[in-house]
Amino acid sequence: MPVVTISRGSYSGGKMLAECLAGKLGYRCIDRDLIIKRAAASGVSEEELRAALEKPPSFLGATGHTKYIYLTLVQAALTEEVGTDKVVYHGLAGHLLLKEAPHLIRTRIIAPMEFRIRMVQDRLHLERGEAISHIEKMDQTRRKWTQFLYGVDWGDASLYDLVVNLERMSIEQACDVIARMTRQKCFAWTAERREVMQDLMLASRIRVKLALDPATSDLELQILSRQGTVSIQGEVAGIDQATAVGRIARSVPGAKRVELKQLELVTRF
Repeated sequence: MPVVTISRGSYSGGKMLAECLAGKLGYRCIDRDLIIKRAAASGVSEEELRAALEKPPSFLGATGHTKYIYLTLVQAALTEEVGTDKVVYHGLAGHLLLKEAPHLIRTRIIAPMEFRIRMVQDRLHLERGEAISHIEKMDQTRRKWTQFLYGVDWGDASLYDLVVNLERMSIEQACDVIARMTRQKCFAWTAERREVMQDLMLASRIRVKLALDPATSDLELQILSRQGTVSIQGEVAGIDQATAVGRIARSVPGAKRVELKQLELVTRF
């Protein structure tokens, strides 16, 4: 069975849809808070992690590497949560964090502004003008976040397998549409896709271990795994750091072989 990711604008009914779908399919329903909590278990501050992911910088500066580390932790946590199947995830750009996962149904839910305004007013008890400003601010933040991290437009329909508009259908009807998609052969959870997912989990575990080890925490490396053979590419400060990369990667269970051929030695001042 595939994993379903639900992307949405604030107060567009994404949580309600996720809960409806999970109940209908017998899936687990997970959200951003659960993933942040799991990522924070690595020893970082949950508050700092949340702030780093929710507040994109106004420029690419000193916070860039910190965001890389936090994103690495969050991506690994989410990859572990969906490593098998039968999960509905809503929030925090799941379709982008899991972009290489082979068993996703990437959905986006949109809703008329009046629907969203009513949701904000009911939950936050704001006046109409305040509700509109709140929605616009949150949408702008999400758009900047995805642009900064991935260089894509959050609203680009090509990033999704299905875009659902609640203007003419209810949450329950949208739920039925997505539930039917999970039974389509093109989204089936096959042995080949299971193997790909195992490789993605291995690569994410190595990435986390490198990000948290003092000897390699300043690096931003590309890590790929194929049937347990790990290839690491990027820049390192010298032979000692390259050796550390290999040692740390080989210590992760499941890494059968580690190739460092594409590491580039650079001098840093």
